Amino acid sequence: MPTPQNLQELFRTIYGAVYQCNRYNCYLVEFAGGISPFKVKDFMALKQHVDAINVEAMLEDPSRASDVHVLMPYRSERCFVLTLTDVLHFQELLQGARAMMSLNSMLYECLYAPAVY
Repeated sequence: MPTPQNLQELFRTIYGAVYQCNRYNCYLVEFAGGISPFKVKDFMALKQHVDAINVEAMLEDPSRASDVHVLMPYRSERCFVLTLTDVLHFQELLQGARAMMSLNSMLYECLYAPAVY
């Protein structure tokens, strides 16, 4: 497990946070009382799976089975059992983290791009 000095906080909400660990080349997702490490590819897959959850269908379906969504990410020991509000909070957290990753990439490209004359 990475130590706190190896972690950089990418994005935080009151419901969780996403950290980047350059030493192990992974992201740590803190959500719903637990921390789960994900490799870059697995983090992107997790974001796609969370974004693919049909919130509208969860709202419209009156059955009890639609009240929760069970998410079992690739190569993770953790299973997420998400209510409708948890899905919305998780989507917000992962979207914010992805936006910060894109911003970091753009800043790096601008700062370290070779000057063309």
